[in-house]
Amino acid sequence: MKSEVTLRQFRYFIAAATSGQFSTAAIAENVSQSAITSAVQSLERRLKLRLFDRLPHGVALTPEGQVFFHHARHVMDAVSDALNHASLKPQAMQGTIRLAATYTVLGYFLPDLLSRFKRSYPQVEIDLIDMERPALEDAVREGSVDLGIGLLSNIDPEHGFGMHTLVRSRRRVWVGANHPLGRQPSVTLDEIAAYPYILLQVDDAGQAAMRHWDDGGKSLKVAMRTTSIEALRGLVAYGFGVSILSDLVYRPWSLEGKKIIALPIQDGLDPMEVGMLWAPGKEPGGLADIFRQFLIHACDAAELRPAAG
Repeated sequence: MKSEVTLRQFRYFIAAATSGQFSTAAIAENVSQSAITSAVQSLERRLKLRLFDRLPHGVALTPEGQVFFHHARHVMDAVSDALNHASLKPQAMQGTIRLAATYTVLGYFLPDLLSRFKRSYPQVEIDLIDMERPALEDAVREGSVDLGIGLLSNIDPEHGFGMHTLVRSRRRVWVGANHPLGRQPSVTLDEIAAYPYILLQVDDAGQAAMRHWDDGGKSLKVAMRTTSIEALRGLVAYGFGVSILSDLVYRPWSLEGKKIIALPIQDGLDPMEVGMLWAPGKEPGGLADIFRQFLIHACDAAELRPAAG
């Protein structure tokens, strides 16, 4: 007889995957570390898969664990939606929310959240515009959109926007299944720089990559540049080079069905932060604030940083 899978196991697994440490997950869930370990082991036995690689200073999702993580999040999101569905609320909201979002956010973060919001607020229209970061900042500052959603790690805090981090996504190096680095449990920046590098050039990814090295990336052997994440996956999978990207956009397979491995980086890179921003000194109100609070609740993320001004 197969063991029963519980929502608590899903929650503990998600906490471990998000924090990268069983001890940190235990603190966040207010349980013992053994409870986290037991939940993960039960899931691994049930799935007959290894969900985490155990590292000297924490854990990292295996490719199979990454896939299961996305499914587990969907399960927990669906439970949350059921408990907060609009039909259970005393009144339905109406109107339009004006949003701007960048390429990565639109492709890999927002669609599922927008769908969930529409299920809860079916009479609220969403006017969504795809913008590069500089244009998004201008639109938020001028008030032509209510909220911007982008990579906060690329925004200068001195610009004074109000911001809230929704997701912090670990950065790892992507290599093909047959790449020499793929045989290691983790790598250093110096080891990465020894191989051809595939440079992504959307959402300031190129500039972000260069910041990882003390010399501003001058030691990198940039072999190819692309504005397509799917093209980058294919190039990495076929062994043309390596690339550092966040777990938010990681998938273990290219479109051609070739495997991609994501390896932890020993140098401790800052994560990619996805979040909301609004005009300096002006807190969102009305529907914009309802949407803001929905995203905060849905992502259960970081501490709110007040707007300047």
